[in-house]
Amino acid sequence: MVGPKNNGIAGAAAPSRGRFTNTGNGPTFQIIDIDHPEYMAVIDPDTAFWSLVRREKLANVLSGDLPKAYAKKTKQFAVEMNGLRFGLTPSAVYFNPTERCNMNCTYCYIPEKMRREGEHMPVEKLLAALEILKQYFRKSMPKGSMPQIIFHGAEPLLNRDAVFTGIEEYKNDFLFGIQTNATLLDDAAVEFLTSHHVSIGLSLDAPTAKIADRTRKNWDGQGAFKQVTSAMRRLNGYEGWSIICTITSANLRHLTGLVDFFHEQEVPTCLMNILRCTLSPSRSLKPGDTEAAKYFLSALDRTYELYQQTGRRLPVGNFANILLAIIAPAARRLMCDISPCGGGRCFFALAPNGDMFPCSEFIGLDRFRAGNLFTDDISAVHESEPFRLVTGRKVENIEPCRRCAIRHFCGSPCPAEAYEMNGDMNKTGAFCEFYEEQVRYAFRIIADGKVDAYLWDDWDKGMKNTFNIVGG
Repeated sequence: MVGPKNNGIAGAAAPSRGRFTNTGNGPTFQIIDIDHPEYMAVIDPDTAFWSLVRREKLANVLSGDLPKAYAKKTKQFAVEMNGLRFGLTPSAVYFNPTERCNMNCTYCYIPEKMRREGEHMPVEKLLAALEILKQYFRKSMPKGSMPQIIFHGAEPLLNRDAVFTGIEEYKNDFLFGIQTNATLLDDAAVEFLTSHHVSIGLSLDAPTAKIADRTRKNWDGQGAFKQVTSAMRRLNGYEGWSIICTITSANLRHLTGLVDFFHEQEVPTCLMNILRCTLSPSRSLKPGDTEAAKYFLSALDRTYELYQQTGRRLPVGNFANILLAIIAPAARRLMCDISPCGGGRCFFALAPNGDMFPCSEFIGLDRFRAGNLFTDDISAVHESEPFRLVTGRKVENIEPCRRCAIRHFCGSPCPAEAYEMNGDMNKTGAFCEFYEEQVRYAFRIIADGKVDAYLWDDWDKGMKNTFNIVGG
């Protein structure tokens, strides 16, 4: 039997022209309920193209307006998403100038022996490292761009003289930041850091010492709440500071109160990061997804209420980043919620002896030591197996992420956590429904026209939304 003819060739199949949704070469849309009374979200998971559609118009939109709009935008979305995932190169280093810490926080991802007995990087070696990094970034980054160095830890101010010498010597070559537990942040340190325009990150998990000091305490069991709040007062009025809160089972119910406290203290911006469960001690503080989402979203609600009352925002950076991932992907500021994540791709981590890791979360895990800054070529290290394990981790290879509509707004974090908890990079991390609820909440914010209340001032300057916020 001879089949239908196409262009004179017997049996050749006629290709789909992509006119219909979810068949042939047409767009593939998934519908998600965002728990909004009027709207549902329609998403193409591959490109992260989306629209909010009125519930009663869903059928008409899927068969009419939406495929037409998608046809006009699909190439742009595909190029943008591909660039975000595979086109970026390192522009930052998480620089650990010491392995030691004067704190013994319950959920720390750095092994205890390193924090007790570890080494400092000598000042001469720190300066040599900055020079190597300066030369590397000069070749790898566009002219005029400034790479970032974030002194991280353990506690970088334990090696204060070396850190401050490096900042002074290379103040014209890098944008510097420091993440500190604030216990050593005295007046002189604040004066030096602020006068050199260094970004300063503090850590605080609750609005009272009783709660905050449960998990953040020194080797003698004493908490740091008073020292952190003292540092906050010193930094008031300085734009370049922020606070990280780690969400655990110990502080969940106090997140809304913490928002009030941060707002009263005029904190410019904060992060409320869900616990990383990379090492086993931290897993004892792991909250359930549903409970964590409930209290976290209540805290976000409170930031909106305070903005309505005072006109002053308190952006929660990790949620703001999810919001930006939806409305303006190129404006993302963090790279934990995309796959591959930023580890080894947008940044890498440096240990005090010069060893290089894809991310600070991997420091202490020998399997992911990829080379040494003082003996190996940085570009070659980026092509090493430990880096490729991280930069090659894609949601398309992870179940259930590969079939999830919001996979490019979440990224199935964190690879270190997934590897240590489940023994495989292509597994999910400790939380899934927590991120699902964040994305649903973000879509509700968009549907209600509340986006500006959750983002930084002038977040959209020079930016374009990737699609109309509300369609249909």
